[in-house]
Amino acid sequence: MTGNKTWKTTIWFAAAFAALLMSIFWAISSGAKELSLATVWSAVFHYDPALTAHQIMHEYRIPRVLGAVITGMAFAVAGALMQGVTRNPMADAGILGVNAGAALSTLLIVLLGSATQGGLHSIRLTIAGAVVAAILHSFSSGIAIYYDLSQDLAFWYAGGVAGVKWEHLKVLAPLVFLVIAWATTMGRSISFLSLGDETAASLGIHTGTIKVLGMAAAVILAGASVSAAGSIGFVGLVVPHIARRFMGVDYRKIIPFSALLGAILLVWADFASRMVNPPREFAIGAMVALVGVPFFLYLARKERREL
Repeated sequence: MTGNKTWKTTIWFAAAFAALLMSIFWAISSGAKELSLATVWSAVFHYDPALTAHQIMHEYRIPRVLGAVITGMAFAVAGALMQGVTRNPMADAGILGVNAGAALSTLLIVLLGSATQGGLHSIRLTIAGAVVAAILHSFSSGIAIYYDLSQDLAFWYAGGVAGVKWEHLKVLAPLVFLVIAWATTMGRSISFLSLGDETAASLGIHTGTIKVLGMAAAVILAGASVSAAGSIGFVGLVVPHIARRFMGVDYRKIIPFSALLGAILLVWADFASRMVNPPREFAIGAMVALVGVPFFLYLARKERREL
């Protein structure tokens, strides 16, 4: 039975990885100017700056698509960690307000969510996140208006990877991959948290430490992604639920599988954003929200019925 599960897990990981590679190729080769497989291959492995097609690939499309891959991974894993640590199925860096204020926001959310009778409940945590996000959004908007930064802020809120360059990827990629690897090593402990704090503690898990480290990893991933792509919500909400459908409750599998699915989702969201009405572009955040908002409402209704 165990061997059968391992085989299925391997197949799903291989299929997700293959889907990601095909998505990357499709996103790189398609656009206002269609590029053939031979051109894509040549631009990647035999770059010639004198050729216009190679310049388009190397300077614009490749870093943009890789930016979508890396930020998609980071947002998805951040959401998986938040859902696992808080046992809140609606947790997501955007919904809980972490995108709006990183570590400060996270501290305020946890304090607000814990302040009422009954302690830290998933619904209270979500409401606290929405309140903090709204407050920080107001502060950000006020500062932007005062310093005449409204247009820049609008682009940031909408989200997008069009501005990602190679120099950004050199910093972002190692950080994201290292933190995801670190988070995966905590997967066994995070899985035990789903059994409840008392049960996890009886199994030798230092619940307080794991919660702090898990949230720290989530904040780092969310902060890194927001710095590169702006505030893109719902990736971390939707993807972990899909990952659990295939991987079960083991976070050693959920975390890396969420990374692959998150990358695929954001690559296609970015591709759709520039192909809906070319040469104009839609915001990636709007594309993801088309899936994320109905899913969030479904989860909220399900959670309410279970109270």
